[in-house]
Amino acid sequence: MKLSQFKYPIPKNLIAKVPKSPRDQCKLMVINRETGEMESKKFKDVLNYMDAGDVLVLNDSKVFNARLYGTKEKTKAKIEVFLLRQLSEEENIWDVVVDPARKVRIGNRIFFTKNLYCEVIDNTTSRGRIVRFNYQGDFSKYIEKLGKTPLPPYIKRESTEKDKDDYQTIYANDEKVGSVAAPTAGMHFTKDLLKKAEAKGVKIVFLTLHIGLGTFRLVEVEDLSKHRMDSEYYELSKETADIINAAINKKKKVIAVGTSVARVLETNVITSRMVRYGKGWTDKFVHPPQTL
Repeated sequence: MKLSQFKYPIPKNLIAKVPKSPRDQCKLMVINRETGEMESKKFKDVLNYMDAGDVLVLNDSKVFNARLYGTKEKTKAKIEVFLLRQLSEEENIWDVVVDPARKVRIGNRIFFTKNLYCEVIDNTTSRGRIVRFNYQGDFSKYIEKLGKTPLPPYIKRESTEKDKDDYQTIYANDEKVGSVAAPTAGMHFTKDLLKKAEAKGVKIVFLTLHIGLGTFRLVEVEDLSKHRMDSEYYELSKETADIINAAINKKKKVIAVGTSVARVLETNVITSRMVRYGKGWTDKFVHPPQTL
């Protein structure tokens, strides 16, 4: 399968700058896998494709405000620091991406406020750096207040305070903070829609996959089999795995909401088509002619 087969023109005026409200009023494309027939629906109509005993699997990872803007200590050059993941909680050391990278070297200090700065202690990639943050207090709460919501690169505008809610699923778990981008497919669910699904007899379960910066990275190789995905951390509990496996045994549908959920399930499929529970890192890449 070639990358060029997936290229198509899309007018910029058709790319939404803000989400629909209510969330479930957005468009839903439905494809019949047997006939190839396509239909245009509203997302709220997704309930029509669920039956009692089916399992809806959601990614409950919560997005944090990963984009920081600061200035270099001496030159006052403006630097963007994009937080990827914390490497040491005790020393507050983080893996980050900086821009413009050419201006950021080992030993440099970047100041964000009078109370917060970071020092570059290592290079990882052309734009990647390891930094140590210096802050006295609750760092996580401060970053939530100071940081900006990391919008997808195709949305050409500055982030706003409203984005902190808009670009978060309504079921994001406060104990599962770690994504730098929202599990997009799940953003269209409302509380009312989930309640209606449960009332219909659909079982709702959660797993966690922390979406990393790789979600914004372009596929640049023509041969898709040569593309390498960035690894992302996941957790799949025994309870969730057991409910999914029970549904499979009863020949009920397992509805994976979004590619992040699909990646975790495909990573943990065993020969019997059941899924095992566990946690770890996955770089799973599902592409044609593979099927789920």
